[in-house]
Parts: sequence; C-alpha cells; structure tokens
Amino acid sequence: MMHLEEITAAVSLGQAGDRDAARAQLAALWDAVDDRQTRCAIAHYLADLQDETSDELTWDLRALEVVEDTAWLPSLHLNLADDYRRLAHPLQAEEHLQLAHEHLHLLPADGYGEVIRSAVDHVTEALATGNTDRLSSNPST
Repeated sequence: MMHLEEITAAVSLGQAGDRDAARAQLAALWDAVDDRQTRCAIAHYLADLQDETSDELTWDLRALEVVEDTAWLPSLHLNLADDYRRLAHPLQAEEHLQLAHEHLHLLPADGYGEVIRSAVDHVTEALATGNTDRLSSNPST
C-alpha cells in the first residue's frame, strides 16, 4: 500500500486527540492518491475520525466503493451496519450485518479477527434492542 507511513502518522495524531489535524492530513492524502487500496484505507480511517455519524457513513461508503481486498469486507460492512444502526435505519443496518456475517470466514483466526467478530456480535445485539448509541467497541470513540 502506498503512503502507509503518512496514513499511520495521521491515525496516530487522531488517537492522540488531534482529530482535526488527522482529518486534514488524511483528506489531503485522499485527494493526492489514485491507488484504490490506499484510498480504501484512507476512507476507512477518515470515517473513524468523524464527529457526526452521517459523515462517518459517507467515508465508510467511500471505503466500500474502492475496496479491492476482500479481507476488508467484514470490517467495512460492520462499520456500515453500525453507522446505519446509529442513524436509526435498521433495514440498512441488518443488510450490512448480514454481509459482514457472510464475509467473516475471510478473517484470520487471530486477535484482529476476534475483534471484528466480537464487534459484529455487539452491533447485532444493539440493533436487536433498538439501541442507537455509539458503542464502546466503536473505533470512533
């Protein structure tokens, strides 16, 4: 993937609390690159840095539009399901949860795979109870 160091540095800024600077750096990279895999990663991380769920949804949809690596699909569909759940659009949330479930077999049997599988369960439970709050497992928190 191109620009990995720059993406990592911007994500680190966001995790350290400077979300505005992280968003600005990632948005500049989004505008500068044409590589679909790199753009998918940028959009995926930009979604996590948004303050509004509707903005998060926009970036998550962009990530899905440019994804080439099927291993990203469980996480991308999970994020979209959670966005739609928080926006009180249960049918779209259920659709993306189903797609996330269908792609879980693509995940490795490691810590990352377990995090995604667990998050799918959390979003499924929240959707079933009508909870539209941001979950503690959401990377945007």
